[in-house]
Amino acid sequence: MNLLASGVNSFYGGYGYGYMFDWTYLIVIAGLVLSLIASSNVKSTFNHYARIRSMSGLTGAAAAERVLHSAGIYDVSIQRIGGQLTDHYDPRTKTLRLSDSTYGSNSIAAVCVAAHECGHAIQDKEKYGPLVLRSTLVPAANFGSSLSWPVFIAGLIFSIRPLVTAGIVLFSLAVLFQLVTLPVEFNASSRALKILESSHMLGDTELAGGRKVLKAAALTYVASLAASILQLLRLIILSGGRRRDD
Repeated sequence: MNLLASGVNSFYGGYGYGYMFDWTYLIVIAGLVLSLIASSNVKSTFNHYARIRSMSGLTGAAAAERVLHSAGIYDVSIQRIGGQLTDHYDPRTKTLRLSDSTYGSNSIAAVCVAAHECGHAIQDKEKYGPLVLRSTLVPAANFGSSLSWPVFIAGLIFSIRPLVTAGIVLFSLAVLFQLVTLPVEFNASSRALKILESSHMLGDTELAGGRKVLKAAALTYVASLAASILQLLRLIILSGGRRRDD
């Protein structure tokens, strides 16, 4: 038996599982269920309020322009992109990209989503701390998320403890990025709702619906973070199993 085959055998058998079901997959499944529930909730909430026209009649693009101008921002371009809920703000190019379901729609959902993305543009203008930190973490998070599992599994297969630890650290960078993302998203929603209220772009009843849309969207980030933390826990548990085996 060669070294690789022996290592793979040890990977599956070294935790006392043999070739039986790996119970740590339950952790992954729990995270997946949380993400699916959050995704289903945001889609159903968005679709509901996407069918309700705002009293102002403003489209997502028009609302975004008003929000930006009310914040004294005139150097951010507004562009249309394909898809649904693919809206985002790119601080590198000062571009607000609104999806097909937002850009030309005059629904409550469209106005709120557009205003939320404007919240990120306002954060960028004010150099909002968590946004600056998140932007700084992007390269490390991308690096960590792409290499964490290959490094971790290589460490397990070849019994190289530093690689196992490195894999956990790399994955932790991606988790840290998601953790920092939470205050950025919640703050953007808070800014959006305040501006929509003060400018009377939405009435009180409409704002209540808008809060539901943005809350549902925020919960997807919470679920994503929870899923990543559970995945990190799984790595630590598998690492502990290897340590006992050694």
